[in-house]
Amino acid sequence: MIKTEEILELIEISRETGKIRKGINEATKAAERGVAKAIVIADDVDPKEIVMHLNPLCDEKKIPLLSVPSKSELGRAAGIDVSAAAIAILDAGEAKKKLKDMFEKK
Repeated sequence: MIKTEEILELIEISRETGKIRKGINEATKAAERGVAKAIVIADDVDPKEIVMHLNPLCDEKKIPLLSVPSKSELGRAAGIDVSAAAIAILDAGEAKKKLKDMFEKK
């Protein structure tokens, strides 16, 4: 199991040295286009239906799907002052190796 702290750190490094997209719509578009390296969703999204489509989409596109317990933590890691239900990592930047290692552990 990948720790929440590791996922949030991955997002922060990706934000600073790579490229991320914030929000469900942006994450969905990145996944549909196949440009996302990973998608991270928050577990406390309500209603759950707004992120449910990401699981089958990520399976279909072979994109790793991660989750963190809280929208506010996800928003903070993404560098915004509001909570975020989902984010997409397009370029992990200096965290490329960290991202690769995470999924080899899984």
